Amino acid sequence: MAYLLRRMGFENMLIQRTHYEVKKELARSKNLEYIWRQSWDAEETTDIFVHMMPFYSYDIPHTCGPEPAICCQFDFARMRSFLYELCPWGQHPVEINQKNVQERALKLLDQYKKKSTLYRTNTLLIPLGDDFRYVNVEEAEAQFRNYQVLFDYINSNPSLNAEAKFGTLDDYFRTLHEEADRINYSLPGEIGSGQVGGFPSLSGDFFTYADRQQDYWSGYYVSRPFFKAVDRVLEHTLRSTEMMLALLLGYCQRAQCEKLPIGFSYKLTAARRNLALFQHHDGVTGTAKDHVVKDYGSRMHISLQDLQIFMSKAIEVLLGIRHEKSDQNPAQFEPAQVRSKYDVQPVHKAISAREGTSQAVILFNPLEQTREEVVMVVVNRPDITVLKSNWTCVQSQVSPELRHDKSKIFTGRHRVHWKASVPPLGLQMYYIVNGFVGCEKAKPVKLKYFSKSNSFSCPAPYACSKIDTAETEIENQHQILTFDVGLGLLQKVRHKDASQIVVGEELGMYSSSGSGAYLFKPNGDAQPIVETGGQMVISQGPLMQEVFSYPKTAWEKSPISHCTRIYNGGNSIQEFLIEKEYHVELLGQDFNDRELIVRYKTDVDNRRIFYSDLNGFQMSRRETYDKIPLQGNYYPMPSLAFMQGSNGQRFSVHSRQSLGVASLKDGWLEIMLDRRLLADDGRGLGQGVMDNRPMNVVFHILMESNISSSSNPFLSHLPLSPSLLSHCVGAHLNYPLHAFIAKKPQDVSVQVPSRSFSPLAASLPCDMHIVNFKVPFPSKYSQQPLEDSRFVIIFQRRQWDSSYHQKGRSQCTRVVDEPLNLFNMFKGLAVLNVKATSLNLLREDTEMLGYSDQLEDVAQDGQVLISPMEIQAYKLELRPHQ
Repeated sequence: MAYLLRRMGFENMLIQRTHYEVKKELARSKNLEYIWRQSWDAEETTDIFVHMMPFYSYDIPHTCGPEPAICCQFDFARMRSFLYELCPWGQHPVEINQKNVQERALKLLDQYKKKSTLYRTNTLLIPLGDDFRYVNVEEAEAQFRNYQVLFDYINSNPSLNAEAKFGTLDDYFRTLHEEADRINYSLPGEIGSGQVGGFPSLSGDFFTYADRQQDYWSGYYVSRPFFKAVDRVLEHTLRSTEMMLALLLGYCQRAQCEKLPIGFSYKLTAARRNLALFQHHDGVTGTAKDHVVKDYGSRMHISLQDLQIFMSKAIEVLLGIRHEKSDQNPAQFEPAQVRSKYDVQPVHKAISAREGTSQAVILFNPLEQTREEVVMVVVNRPDITVLKSNWTCVQSQVSPELRHDKSKIFTGRHRVHWKASVPPLGLQMYYIVNGFVGCEKAKPVKLKYFSKSNSFSCPAPYACSKIDTAETEIENQHQILTFDVGLGLLQKVRHKDASQIVVGEELGMYSSSGSGAYLFKPNGDAQPIVETGGQMVISQGPLMQEVFSYPKTAWEKSPISHCTRIYNGGNSIQEFLIEKEYHVELLGQDFNDRELIVRYKTDVDNRRIFYSDLNGFQMSRRETYDKIPLQGNYYPMPSLAFMQGSNGQRFSVHSRQSLGVASLKDGWLEIMLDRRLLADDGRGLGQGVMDNRPMNVVFHILMESNISSSSNPFLSHLPLSPSLLSHCVGAHLNYPLHAFIAKKPQDVSVQVPSRSFSPLAASLPCDMHIVNFKVPFPSKYSQQPLEDSRFVIIFQRRQWDSSYHQKGRSQCTRVVDEPLNLFNMFKGLAVLNVKATSLNLLREDTEMLGYSDQLEDVAQDGQVLISPMEIQAYKLELRPHQ
């Protein structure tokens, strides 16, 4: 946040929720105001001035000074004539008049003086407000009227040596900086900032927060995980839609073709707002009341559907199938996955694949590099063939669709996998055909199963065999995975280069009576829940191998089942990773006050040090401490956590949604999957978390060993960076291909011309990421003059650890070693009027944003040079080449 705000043109910020021990330590040394700097920043361009509030809360009893019983007497909305609760300390505010003003003013000033000893300057901030305050004029009037009498008294008595007045945060920071310019408050030997003198600098974050005793706020990292996942789906769908809309308008040369994107603009705005709304600190956190969660969920669901309908139509225009038609025509394509309701998992639409028909599948790649990837669609019948858009054969495999239901694991439908290649920001078409003579059909997988009961029936047309060993394996060209058959859990991974890593997978549960939506308060350690004797189905085919496990637990219906998959992509990023998909159903009374985890027990000697990300942007170093309770050693994991051993062995888990992570013992990495809690934890929500929904959690696990020795990871307190391969894996997981299928099958005899869409002149370097490419005001697009910049592109340069293999090099042909030229980035589009702008697109004074000098030249030569870790935004105009 500090980085993003700085690059939006903010120079100051205020924070409150940091650990009470941190507040105490900073207060002791008068460091509650400091310069926050990013850990990679040697140039001091990310510096932002921070005021940290010193006390327990931001309400009025905890802001005038250290004694809440006294401060509460100056919250005049708590006088007996108002609706707010009276002061819990027993002494209540009274109207200030000429009789009591001296006594009252001195009492208040004493609190101000005590608070001021915690800060360096003579300028002091006293916030005055709370949640749900100032809802009527009388209340605002009461605060203003009484304080004005107090201020008049203080200001008219020079002997008090104080001046008090109303102001905004802007007034406070301006007054403070004026004072700091006059007086140097630096302490001896202190390294501060060239931008603002007199204050210390600090790097790092403040997780995990505790507001009192052992109440750590590590529960909300996981609460309502279903909606944490929907949030990310909406986020990546919105990004893809913005890009499609920008491309439609960029290539558009006639007013006619503006109809679709501009007609959609109000729904696009609504989607942006619904996603933004859910970023509220009671939205994505999972700390809202049930009916509010429902409202958030419904808004996101409506926007998701709107965006998918638009994308279905946009791909027709981009592929040249739909011309000049108005927005009213229904789309010929529909998303391959659909959600029937706001609170259910998406389901795959099945392609009917009747004899003699073909059905088109269109894939959109929202990433900036060509993508080679094994993809999957669901079909009703297995005897099919996959063809490219030019009607050439594609190797494919077919396997039964599985589900979380031990009495009926097979759904009767089938999954078809094939390896697709899709250009960057582009579209590629494939056909699912039944009855095409020239190509071989999808190869059925071989099934192996383990089941205590004899009810296993082998689905046609597959060959099944029973597993009668204690261990079983699946493998691809890089790795061999070994599983314990009785438990259905992963045991170890052997790499073909002879390195081996123990990965004991464990599913466990905490029982916790004190936990709530915010707090995690376990009673002791997590207990394993899997017993021997579950069911297991292994599918082995040329492109994808999978172990499905429905474990035996103490409950009739297991709260979890899971799949482990590896891929044979031939030169794809996928072949290096292990895909884990957990289906979680923490439903019903049996799971009250239970919290479900998966734990990977590896032989990586990480000394309980690991790294987790901050909002997918940067990594933070985490260390497990014995002196704080288990819940204080849990950290947020929005998208990635990794451990690194002394021999350079690295174990990474990429996640498709935000969860919580810990490394409680050497070599262990555990991730919480869901939690179900009866009671409220006293932080304002007023209810437990009981509205759990069935959901799938997907991880991509990566094991790497370094090729060049780096310095000892245990000595440095600076965070490590992901490898280049790890960045690519994370991008593929969080920006998946969007698949659309034709609503109507066509006759095989009708061969449609080959169609694809590829807007970039070439793949971008692997460490360059397009955060977004969009038209900020699509509804005003046609009114804006052409010399204005109606488009925006935002880049991020990823920082990667070069001591690891550039694996997936086949896909990573190049990294940033020279400036990127914007002028020739697109095929068939001229880029004009380029200018750098702030990340909120509102300011163009690059010096004030903390950027280096070379940004000014972009308009002349189109060359963009971005340092690792930086995010930069450019406004530009696009026009089709004549």
